[in-house]
This record gives sequence, C-alpha cells and structure tokens, in this order.
Amino acid sequence: MPKVDISIQELVNKVRRGELTLPEMQRRYVWPATRVRDLLDSLYRGYPSGTILVWETDEDIETREMAVRATDNPITSQKLLLLDGQQRLTSLTAILNGEPVCVRNRRRPIDIIFNLEHPDSPPSDIMEVEEDDFTTDVEDIEDEETAERDIQEEMKKRTFVVANKTLQNNPLWISVSDIFKKNRSGNSEADRNKFGR
Repeated sequence: MPKVDISIQELVNKVRRGELTLPEMQRRYVWPATRVRDLLDSLYRGYPSGTILVWETDEDIETREMAVRATDNPITSQKLLLLDGQQRLTSLTAILNGEPVCVRNRRRPIDIIFNLEHPDSPPSDIMEVEEDDFTTDVEDIEDEETAERDIQEEMKKRTFVVANKTLQNNPLWISVSDIFKKNRSGNSEADRNKFGR
C-alpha cells in the first residue's frame, strides 16, 4: 500500500463532505479540551502531530458517523475509512468549520481561545484551569482573589487555552472557532490575519 500525503485541509474537506467515515469498531470522540488545545498549539508552532491512517476500500464495511457532521455534498463515491487519527481529525474539523467541539458527557462544547499577545515561546510548565476552578469555595476571599490573579498571569504566558468566562471577556483572547467561522462566511482579509503571524 503506497503512502500518500494529503493536506489536513483536504482531510477536513472529506469529513465535511461525508467522504471519510469511521469503521464501526472505532471508539467515539473522547478527547478532553486540553488535548484539543495542545494539538492546536503544536500545529501553530509547526511541531509534528502524528500520522493519520486512512483506508480506501470497495468492501462493504459497517461504519459509524464522525462526531462532526457532514455539511457539504460528496464529490466522489470513493469510500475512505479513518483507522487512526480520529481524535485529531475530529478536533481539527470542528475548529476549521468554526464549530465548537462537543464531547460526550460534557455539559458545554470545547472552545479554545487564542492569545493575541502571546509570547513567542511555548509555555515551560503544564497548567490547566477549568472554569470551575474560578468558582471553588474558599474561606478567605482575599486568598481567592490573589489565586485568580496568579492564574490570569499564568494564562498570559500561553498561546492557546481552554476558554473560560474571564478570558472570553478579555479582548486580547479570541475564539479559534469564531476565527474560522468568520473565514468561511467571507470576512475581510484583516479579520483573517488576526490569527496569523
């Protein structure tokens, strides 16, 4: 079987057109928000993100739909099954479609936001803050406010983070899905360049 290089955009387009499906044996989409964030950060920095294995077959195989829905009409009758890379490709398809990433058993969709004033280097530590961390019960309000300020200072050192209410209200942080949603609807070149360097 020959190796064929296909761009991420073309794979995403195949998912959009319903030309790429999952074999029935594949598990459902399960990635947590932090994995989606890390994938975007890796791609943004040009780091390798692993291979995606697709099988072209004429056999009649039981399939399941991807966690993101097809929005366009197929342009080929070619049957492609995604054997490896479902979590990455599902995440990227949702982000590039400008749709929030929905995960089973999660109340809200995953939304990743981009720091317009991010540092050039990747973060040196690993830290993740869920929105619930801002609402935990702490006896001393002053300590809570100090902790929240420290968390916000740490977030400023990141390029991508999982959205929370505090950062979503900050104009220096923009939703990655919103950027691509605007691009698909044909907004100006200035809007498209917000995300690039």
